[in-house]
Amino acid sequence: MDISFQLYSAREFTPWDGVLKQLSELGYTQVEGFAGNYEDPATFRAMLNTYGLTMPSGHFFPMEQFEEDIAKVIATAKTLGMSRVFVPAVPPAQRSASKEDWSAVAKRLEAIAAQMKAAGLRFGWHNHDFEFKAFDDGSFPMEIILRDAPSLEWEMDVAWVARGGEDPLAWIERYKDRITTAHVKDIAPEGECTDEDGWADVGQGIMDWKAIMGALRAIGVDLFVMEHDKPSNAGRFASRSIEAFRTY
Repeated sequence: MDISFQLYSAREFTPWDGVLKQLSELGYTQVEGFAGNYEDPATFRAMLNTYGLTMPSGHFFPMEQFEEDIAKVIATAKTLGMSRVFVPAVPPAQRSASKEDWSAVAKRLEAIAAQMKAAGLRFGWHNHDFEFKAFDDGSFPMEIILRDAPSLEWEMDVAWVARGGEDPLAWIERYKDRITTAHVKDIAPEGECTDEDGWADVGQGIMDWKAIMGALRAIGVDLFVMEHDKPSNAGRFASRSIEAFRTY
């Protein structure tokens, strides 16, 4: 089974050469990129090749770079071997309580999606918890994004859905035709791992990953990315998480 690793999880444990070597030795075959990997795409691609790793997906933030220099984004993605590209968030100042503002964001995403498709790349959105902060009428920004950007794929960050107070299994069922990729992370029991913002290594927390994986596989999700937003030890996280994931 190909298992991916979001390199953002190891941003404080560089150099990247050592990170990639360790991931390969642990059995990872794929990684997901972020801005910290894009300064010299050709050199980073060479490092990936050295350790037998591929980068099928990547995060590009902020969204404005697609509008200001989409050619550079496309070139970076293709040099690194990506087939799918995700916008992972909007800055806090853009996380509006207005449905109209979220609709405007979605329409911008839809316009970008058309250009990415024309370039032969898949394009989507990666959620956090703020998309699940309900409007006064009970609807959610995530619903607006998916409604008004119908071409978007959804890379579901399952634990952030749970942190947002929602049931991931219900959202998986509702949007089974939109979710193509998933972030696999875990939430620590209340009061634990406070130095890691309450996140846990996969299999060490409260998420029912066996049930969640069953639901995700059933809808055809084919790219699973291990992630921890603030690990105190990236090697420990990577090792524990791949071991746990292999049992799901």
